[in-house]
Amino acid sequence: EVGALVFDIGSYTVRAGYAGEDCPKVDFPTAIGMVVERDDGSTLMEIDGDKGKQGDTNALRVPRENTEAISPLKNGMVEDWDSFQAILDHTYKMHVKSEASLHPVLMSEAPWNTRAKREKLTELMFEHYNIPAFFLCKTAVLTAFANGRSTGLILDSGATHTTAIPVHDGYVLQQGIVKSPLAGDFITMQCRELFQEMNIELIPPYMIASKEAVREGSPANWKRKEKLPQVTRSWHNYMCNCVIQDFQASVLQVSDSTYDEQVAAQMPTVHYEFPNGYNCDFGAERLKIPEGLFDPSNGLSGNTMLGVSHVVTTSVGMCDIDIRPGLYGSVIVAGGNTLIQSFTDRLNRELSQKTPPSMRLKLIANNTTVERRFSSWIGGSILAS
Repeated sequence: EVGALVFDIGSYTVRAGYAGEDCPKVDFPTAIGMVVERDDGSTLMEIDGDKGKQGDTNALRVPRENTEAISPLKNGMVEDWDSFQAILDHTYKMHVKSEASLHPVLMSEAPWNTRAKREKLTELMFEHYNIPAFFLCKTAVLTAFANGRSTGLILDSGATHTTAIPVHDGYVLQQGIVKSPLAGDFITMQCRELFQEMNIELIPPYMIASKEAVREGSPANWKRKEKLPQVTRSWHNYMCNCVIQDFQASVLQVSDSTYDEQVAAQMPTVHYEFPNGYNCDFGAERLKIPEGLFDPSNGLSGNTMLGVSHVVTTSVGMCDIDIRPGLYGSVIVAGGNTLIQSFTDRLNRELSQKTPPSMRLKLIANNTTVERRFSSWIGGSILAS
């Protein structure tokens, strides 16, 4: 019995591993370093990726000239097939370390994936990798399985989008899918704006040779590395985003109820130090930034998109009236962006106000980071084992 492999490739990270295990063997960024040659051809370099536990340095994070950081996915679907293939090659060669032809594969796909892309992917897996068997399953269905449900409403908030996807008896109800671009990358953008307002300079670690401890709020005192290659803008941005994502995870918190200046002013502050040594306390900003997810008009940059709880209620409203109780009865929260502190508390609070009195609302959210970030991978692991 040769184990099946499960691939769950998201816009932010790639999760892969053997079916039947409780968490993926690897989890590395989906971005890939593309070396752009000066003449005309472009050559693909080995992709980045943190090589499991050996602690080998990330290939992508080494500054090189003319290396663009690109992502093969757009809107959750494969856009750039060459770099997508490079990711699979890398996973097989560095992590699976076994012949592709020995393992059946289960792969997750976006619920709105198109038929043409599905055919192309199947062709790639059978003809290029010679795999014995292949199964494509929608991410939302896998998330439901990971939580022991076959019916429910999956609220998946990842890097590029937040979606509510109704699943009934293991099938996605396409007409009820609601998508909103307010997700992790949106928060990253808000953080960037905040840093510009506060005149905080973002210096990724690759530029820093040494730094000295400075007092809170004082200008940073650091030395720049001397021989830095001319990096591309996209790569530098990728490195800045890595810094911001750490800030997001350490500092941000969702306000329990609608954002209120007075309440926010009494928030305990959180101390954060940037890679160049600059450090300061963050108070009200901690709540102000993620507020944009729930109440977009009240966030840093006001807009009229659907907030998280609206996405859920709109989606349920688009489904048949008979199955609504089943959806409200298991609203499953998944995706890395939902791990911002108090995200689920706020969601629970808002949904209980919006749910019709006749419905029983039950929010299902795993407490552990692993289960929530890898939920569709875990569902795949259960299904394929």
